[in-house]
Amino acid sequence: MFGDTKEGTKLLSLIKKQASVQEYLDSQQGSDEGESIVASMGDDEIICGCNGVSKGAIVQAIKADGLTSVDEVKGATNASRSCGTCKNLVNDLLTETLGEEYEADTKETVCACTDLSRDEVIAEIREKGLTHTKEVMNVLEWKTEEGCSKCKPALNYYLGMVYPKEHKDERESRFVNERLHANIQKDGTYSVVPRMYGGVTNAKDLRTIADVADKYDVGMIKLTGGQRIDLLGVKKEDLPNVWKDLGMPSGYAYGKSVRTVKTCVGAEFCRFGTQDSTGMGIQLEKKFEGLNTPHKVKMGVSACPRNCAEGSIKDVGVVGLDGVWEVYVGGNGGTELRKAELLTKVKSQEEVLEYTAAFLQYYRENARYLERSSHYVERVGIEHVKEVVNDPQLRYELNERMDEALGVYKEHGMKYWKVRQL
Repeated sequence: MFGDTKEGTKLLSLIKKQASVQEYLDSQQGSDEGESIVASMGDDEIICGCNGVSKGAIVQAIKADGLTSVDEVKGATNASRSCGTCKNLVNDLLTETLGEEYEADTKETVCACTDLSRDEVIAEIREKGLTHTKEVMNVLEWKTEEGCSKCKPALNYYLGMVYPKEHKDERESRFVNERLHANIQKDGTYSVVPRMYGGVTNAKDLRTIADVADKYDVGMIKLTGGQRIDLLGVKKEDLPNVWKDLGMPSGYAYGKSVRTVKTCVGAEFCRFGTQDSTGMGIQLEKKFEGLNTPHKVKMGVSACPRNCAEGSIKDVGVVGLDGVWEVYVGGNGGTELRKAELLTKVKSQEEVLEYTAAFLQYYRENARYLERSSHYVERVGIEHVKEVVNDPQLRYELNERMDEALGVYKEHGMKYWKVRQL
C-alpha cells in the first residue's frame, strides 16, 4: 500500500480472515475522521506485523505493567521494535487505554535510558569532550548502567561522527550483523555478500565464489537487488574462513553504512545511454564504501531518464542526460515508498562526487540514528537541504569533514572485514 496507509493493518486483517470489506467501509462512512483506527479493531487483530503483536497483547501489557510510553510498550511487547511503521498505532492504543492519564511524548529521547534528545546528547558530547559510550552514560547520568540495544549503537555512531579520529569504534556496541560481517538468518546461519563495485564482477571472482560455495556447502547462491551475489546458509564458525578464502571486501550488506551502488550498463553498451553510468557508480562506491551513516544508504546511477538503476527510489540517485548529471536524494523503495527529490544538476563526475559527499555528510551530522535519509529529507525539507549543499562554502566544509571520516576508515576501518573476529 502506498499513500495514506493508516488503515493498512485493519485491511490486512480482513484479507487474512477472507472477510468482506464492505461492512468495514460502511462503518467508516459515519465515523469521525479524527477517530483512531485502533478503536474499531478487535483484540486479536495484529498491530505490529513484523513481530506478530496483537492489539489485545499490547492493551494487556499497558494495564498489567503500567506502561505509559511507546518505548515501554516496545520493550515489553516488541511492538514497533522493527520497522517502526506501527508506532502511531501503538501511540493511539496508549491514548485509548489510558485516556486523559496519557500524555503523548512531546520530546523524542535517544531511548528510555535517558531523558535527553539526540541533539542534547551530541551537544554534551561536544561540550564535555566525551569519547566513549560508557563515559557518555556515566557523565550524562544514564538511568541504566549498561544502556540498551537502542542507545549503545546510537552513541557509538554519534561519537564516531563527532570525533572520527579520537573515538575508537566499539565493536561490542554494534548490532550482531555488524560484529560478524554477515546477516543472521531465521535458521541461525548467515548470509555473506562480497562487494562488487557498481555491480561489476569478473570471471576470476566468480570462480572464487563458486569454489567457496562448494567448500563450505553454501545452501543457496542468490543474485541480490543491488547487483551482487549473496551466499546464504553459511555457518557462524565458518565465517572467518569464508571471508579469508573469498579475498574480497565486504559489501556491508548488514551495516548502517553505504551498501551498494546499482548501475545500468551505460553509454558503453546501451544505445540509449548518454553517460558512463557504470564508471560513475564505481567511483561513488569506491569513495564511500564502509562509511558509517545513521541508517543504510543505497545509491543508483542511470545513463538516461529511463532510470534502469532505479535512482528515483534510492538515498542518492544519479541520472545522466546529454552533457549533465542530475543528482536526487531522499528516495526509499522499502516499506514506506518515497520518490527521491532533485538536489542539483552538474556537468562532471567530480561534481557528482562533491555534491553527494556534502549531502551524505550533512545527513550524517544531523539525522537521528536509524533515521533513513528519506525520512530525514521529508522532516527538514528538500529546500533546506538544497540551501545548505548548494552553498559553496558550506559544501566545501562538509566535504572536508567527509574526507576526514573516510580517511579514518581507509586507515583503520578496513580491518572490520579483514580481521573478522567472532
